[in-house]
Amino acid sequence: MPVRRVLATLILGIAFVSTARAQDLASFEKRTTVKVLPNGLTLIVCERPEAPVFSFYTLVDAGSADDPQGDSGLAHMFEHMAFKGSTEIGTTNYPAEKIALAKVETAYAAYDDEYRQRVGQDPAKLAQLKKAFEDAQAAAEKYVIPNQFSEIAEQNGAVGINASTSEDSTQYFWSMPSNRLELWAYLESQRIAHPVQREFYKERDVVQEERRMRIDSNPIGRMVEQFLATAYVAHPYGRSGVGWESEISQVSATEAEAFHKKYYVPSNIVIAVVGDLKASQTMPILERYFSKIPPGPKPTPMTTVEPPQFAEKSVVIREATQPFYLEGYHRPDYRDPDDSVYDAITDIFSNGRTARLYRSLVRDQKIAAEAEGFSGFPGYKFPGLFAFYAVPLPGHTPGEMRTAIHKELDRLKTEDVTDEELQRFKTRARADLLRGLADNEGLAHQLAEYQTRYGDWRQLFRELDKIDAVSKADIRRVANKIFVDSNLTSARIEYVASKTPAKNQGGAK
Repeated sequence: MPVRRVLATLILGIAFVSTARAQDLASFEKRTTVKVLPNGLTLIVCERPEAPVFSFYTLVDAGSADDPQGDSGLAHMFEHMAFKGSTEIGTTNYPAEKIALAKVETAYAAYDDEYRQRVGQDPAKLAQLKKAFEDAQAAAEKYVIPNQFSEIAEQNGAVGINASTSEDSTQYFWSMPSNRLELWAYLESQRIAHPVQREFYKERDVVQEERRMRIDSNPIGRMVEQFLATAYVAHPYGRSGVGWESEISQVSATEAEAFHKKYYVPSNIVIAVVGDLKASQTMPILERYFSKIPPGPKPTPMTTVEPPQFAEKSVVIREATQPFYLEGYHRPDYRDPDDSVYDAITDIFSNGRTARLYRSLVRDQKIAAEAEGFSGFPGYKFPGLFAFYAVPLPGHTPGEMRTAIHKELDRLKTEDVTDEELQRFKTRARADLLRGLADNEGLAHQLAEYQTRYGDWRQLFRELDKIDAVSKADIRRVANKIFVDSNLTSARIEYVASKTPAKNQGGAK
């Protein structure tokens, strides 16, 4: 529809703020208001009147790393459930639906208990309990208004409706016309405060299918999952973010409710709203809706610390598919004083066709189709990995990729980077930061992220000082400290022709 396309372009395509508007801390301080509500929820409003639209970004400081033991994938599962509505949205009769959903949980608990019997499982009883569970689901389904939450938002001009779950956090976001702010506040506060686990087991099937597509039937997905499980022996970063199949298949709506109660408390949430809004008028509206969310204790910080790695570890997958090489080195979390040094190494090794890995492996040696390095994998809230990967061209092997990458790492340890490389990193880092502030959605994301991680969104601008302070000596020092064999975990896919079964030479049997 032309009108929808125009609206989408207007909302999501505010590419850059006018150069006349300063992109410095002082300018943003004048337009940004932060308020912590009595229940602990943090609200950020940033005024940007370039177009009559706004974007929001809700950041819940809980991700896959916070999944309870035995319930991997629960954070991701709950993200899916956040679109199912609330006690007021998505139902024709919530009091009756609540009773029906309680019966679903009772039936599922009975079925699950029999299913988990390792000795003496009764197949007939299991089938009977499964039928009772399915009947309870069907009864609860009668009260559901499918997709009502998203449809209300879309009918009122929302675009880019989405959410994501990382190892570190869960985030929800979209953009819509400014005159729909109060409707958005109602919708968002409803799904935070009063979510309903309707159609939970149907959605669980969707998540299982997602796992099958992203990991089980994807050689690189399986390799990465095994790589992380090998690199980590204690910290939850070693678990599957989407969840292990056996755990996804048995997680319950009751467990999802417990996860919500623990992590979706106001003190663990930051919401940033950016657009054509006046803080003096907007903040009272937001307070009216979000202050009603019941308070709860902020979750206890994770105490598990990954022990130092003292020996090289590796994963080798042999099958008839595209060869691949991946390696990673443990590094500290984002609070480390050298965090910007890791950013510099990422840029120098991987940012575009002038980067070292591209020039060496792709352009000059012509042994790889792709080659890059990146930091903070699979997350950065806790100590993560600095990883490198390369995709061999036909006739070349993962072993060649490893040798070529290590040659570049040795150079980084023994030779200073050039003045041009260091300056290019600093220039691009500044440009990337400013580019990230140029549209409403990107700015809302950054404000919420920095407010969560540092307790002050202003740290976003202070990053420039840390970037400017990076020196050649810093890069060599960090490279020699981190990129050592005893800190290395590698994974590779080696091509092995599939064994086709021999044709039956005899007669029919």
